[in-house]
Amino acid sequence: MDQKAPKVESAPSGRKASPGAGQLKHELPPLPYAYAALEPHIDARTMMLHHDKHHASYVDKLNAALEPYAELRRRSTPWLLLNIESVPEQIRTAVHNNAGGHLNHCLFWRGMAPDGGGLPSGVIAAAIDAEFGSFEQFKTQFDEAGGKVFGSGWVWLVSSLKAGTRKPRLEIVTTPGHDNPLQKGSYPLMVNDVWEHAYYLKYENRRPDYLKKWWSVVNWKEASHRFENRDESTDLEPADGFLVPLSK
Repeated sequence: MDQKAPKVESAPSGRKASPGAGQLKHELPPLPYAYAALEPHIDARTMMLHHDKHHASYVDKLNAALEPYAELRRRSTPWLLLNIESVPEQIRTAVHNNAGGHLNHCLFWRGMAPDGGGLPSGVIAAAIDAEFGSFEQFKTQFDEAGGKVFGSGWVWLVSSLKAGTRKPRLEIVTTPGHDNPLQKGSYPLMVNDVWEHAYYLKYENRRPDYLKKWWSVVNWKEASHRFENRDESTDLEPADGFLVPLSK
C-alpha cells in the first residue's frame, strides 16, 4: 500500500541536544540522504516516520532513563549493551531496549545508500564467496533468515572469530527486539530491519518482497569498510554507536 510521499526534499539535520554543564546526551543523527532517496524500494513516508518518530523515540527514552545517572550518560551505546549488568536494575530494561534501538538504527541508515545495490567487491566479496559459496547463495540465506524472524527483529551479516583462532569468519545471524550481535561477540557489518514499521506502509505483510527489494539499496562501501577495519579500534567510547568509524 504505497503512501503519497511527503513534500520534503531532504532529511532534517538532526535534533541537537542542548546539554547543561557536565551533561551529555545521545543524539538522533541525521539521515545521510533525503527521505525519498531510496525510492521506489523504500518509500519516503516510511523513511520519515521510521527515522523521525521510531528512532527518535528510542533516543528520547534512552536519555530519559539515563538522566539521573551522570556516569552512565557518558557511556556509548555499545558500552551500555555490553555492560548492561552494570546498569541499575530499575532502568536496565529501558536502557537495553532503547540503546539497542538507537545503535541498530544508526547502523541500518548508514548501511543503505541511494547509489547502493549491485555486487560487493574486494576483500568482502571474496570472503562472501568463500563462506557461502557464491553471492547468490549468500543472498538466499540472508533473505531466508530475515523471513524466519518471528515478530520484530533484525537480520545481520557479521564477522565472528572462529573458535580457538583469531581468524574472522562471516556469518548470518538474527536478533530479536533490539538486541545487537555485539552482545554475543560478533561484529556487525550490515543489517536489515525486519520490524513491521520498516516496511508495512509499502509492502504490507509481504516481508519477503521487502527483503528482496532491499538489496537494491545496500551500501556495500560501508559494509566493506567495516569488514576491513573491524580491528581499527577497540575503544567503545566516546563514539555513539560504532567500534569502527563510519566511512566518509
